[in-house]
Amino acid sequence: MIKANDPALHSWIEIDASSDFPIQNLPFGIFSTPERDPRVGVAIGNYILDLCVLGRRDFFNLIDMDPNVFHRPCLNDFIALGRPVWRAVRNRVSELLRNDNEEISGDSDLIRECLVLQRDAEVHMPVKVGNYTDFYSSMEHARNVGSMFRDPENALLPNWKHIPIGYHGRASSIVPSGTPIYRPKGQTKAVDADAPVFGPSRMLDFELEVAFITGRETQLGQSISPNEADEYIFGLVLLNDWSARDIQTWEYVPLGPFLAKSFASSLSPWVVTLDALEPFKVKGPVQDPQPLPYLEFTGHHHYDINLEVLLQPEGAAENSICQTNYRHLYWNMNQQLAHQTSNGCNLQVGDLYASGTISGPDKGSYGSMLELTWRGTNPLQLTDGTSRGFIQDGDTVIMRAHGERNGIRIGFGEVRTQVLPAF
Repeated sequence: MIKANDPALHSWIEIDASSDFPIQNLPFGIFSTPERDPRVGVAIGNYILDLCVLGRRDFFNLIDMDPNVFHRPCLNDFIALGRPVWRAVRNRVSELLRNDNEEISGDSDLIRECLVLQRDAEVHMPVKVGNYTDFYSSMEHARNVGSMFRDPENALLPNWKHIPIGYHGRASSIVPSGTPIYRPKGQTKAVDADAPVFGPSRMLDFELEVAFITGRETQLGQSISPNEADEYIFGLVLLNDWSARDIQTWEYVPLGPFLAKSFASSLSPWVVTLDALEPFKVKGPVQDPQPLPYLEFTGHHHYDINLEVLLQPEGAAENSICQTNYRHLYWNMNQQLAHQTSNGCNLQVGDLYASGTISGPDKGSYGSMLELTWRGTNPLQLTDGTSRGFIQDGDTVIMRAHGERNGIRIGFGEVRTQVLPAF
């Protein structure tokens, strides 16, 4: 067992049982306050532990690293130190936060210096994303889309069960939770129209996704196997891949997603490490036909993580509209990364790889409005008496995720985004 994952551990910090951030989690992120410039922190209960302060106080002097790496506006430099350092730092933080350790808890001045309430801090993008790939790895989602737009009897395209389909997205428009987005504008064409028109999207949608962040580079021409992929993955975040369905319908043939996707993607701020998620590994769905040898793997590389989407109209209550699970993915992230590198494409530290929309087998587990309302033909009825076919201006979309095992809840926090009228 990884030392920091021990379910018997307890912290001297009071942590509610419903918290996403017990001592067994310890996700990394970037935060600031009016008194502190952006720096690396770890979420613990309702607090953020300031690693920059601890680094200056020599709490990591037994780890082969420069503690100034924590005084950075993104995690990239820390991530680049490699998995042994990630694990050593997480284990050391766990040790410092244990209820039987007084290195911090015995010093009231240090407690005030190194602990910040999350509500008093601003969170930022955790990494500087150089490259962004979005996959299409949920079979239920692919079948729903194929049934809706093509043939229900042959919903999956011939290549879908042979290859982890994906596309290269736009990194510059990825924003952290809490950042509002503007309704995109673009060309759309009605079925019965002779020509397209330009204007705000009328079919704005969310996509429920989980993304992983790479922590190790490869050389151009080098490829890695699914069984090696864990050594290249730092951790996971939640991602809302916003989509303008009417723009997408008109533009995606012949080259695929473009302006319908590149206007915004929203990211949760805390990166949950693979180490923290180790207890939630499960067997994935049977892959038939058997993947080609370069996509074969041993062990379990799917994760039992509960996912939820909530829709909140402006000035009204939240409505839970989707509950599903990350384990529903057909292609796991190790296969995704192996396929990404199979042609020799080189990885960089901080690259972001999204799962694609995650949908389950029944309507309540569909991960997009496109599916939940079947392209707007069956609108959702909300508790304030209104209905939604797609997302309206003023609406806030909230995504949450957690795994629970042995009485321990490991959560991701949330990614929350409000939609503003077109700019």
